[in-house]
Amino acid sequence: MDGMNSLVNNTVGELDVDADVSVRDDDFVEVDLSGPDETVSANLLREEWGTIASAGHPDHTVGTLESWDDDGFVFDSGDQIRLPAEELGLGPGTPDQIVERFGLVQHLPMQFQPGNTPELTEAERDRLYEWQRGAGRVNVNSATRGEVRATVNRAGHASDIVTVERLGLLEQSIVCREGTDPPGLLAAIGSYLPAQMRCVV
Repeated sequence: MDGMNSLVNNTVGELDVDADVSVRDDDFVEVDLSGPDETVSANLLREEWGTIASAGHPDHTVGTLESWDDDGFVFDSGDQIRLPAEELGLGPGTPDQIVERFGLVQHLPMQFQPGNTPELTEAERDRLYEWQRGAGRVNVNSATRGEVRATVNRAGHASDIVTVERLGLLEQSIVCREGTDPPGLLAAIGSYLPAQMRCVV
């Protein structure tokens, strides 16, 4: 909650609005806004974090990747939403192979379009393909950005990374420098960080 309050304040702290951050029964964060800048604040937070399906913004719906099987991905977006394997649009392979190829970790926030047949947004697909075009990444869940940075430093690999990119509140992506081997970095930091980690190579 401290981390989420800080992130909300970073986004709307300069505006004339009071933001009350709470956690719903389904474990999603809810932000209640009041004040003259309420509308612009809501738009900024929606642009930064997205909204879940029940919030009624069908063009920009975010869910967290809860599980996957041979039939597709299951997202939590207030309700469980299944994206069929044939609608993923991420190239050949089973959902399990796609998870490995793109370094997807559980609880990763991802954008999709709801409907009779939900599908990933074009922007989401572009993001995942962009990950593969870079020098490599190690994606991590269940850790704050500060924890991941500190772990990389403790393992002596600060010079091997470009940055730690925030994907969600507790989901991060370590962006490797050119010449850094993501599987090698994962092996070096794995014993320090009790989290799920996957490489993008």
